[in-house]
Amino acid sequence: MGLIREPEGIDFVVDSRPLKDWEKRQISNIITHYKKTGEIVKISTPKKIKKKGQLK
Repeated sequence: MGLIREPEGIDFVVDSRPLKDWEKRQISNIITHYKKTGEIVKISTPKKIKKKGQLK
C-alpha cells in the first residue's frame, strides 16, 4: 500500500463509523476463536444486489 499525498489546500479526513453491537460481538468471537485454535475464521459478506436500471 502506497502513501497518498494530499494536494495543496485539501485535507483528507479518515473517520471510522461506530460499530454496531452485532459487529462488536462478531469481532470478539473471531478473536477468541483465533486465540484458542490459531485458525482464521472465514466470514461471509452479503453480496450487493444491483437495482434494476443501474449501470455497471
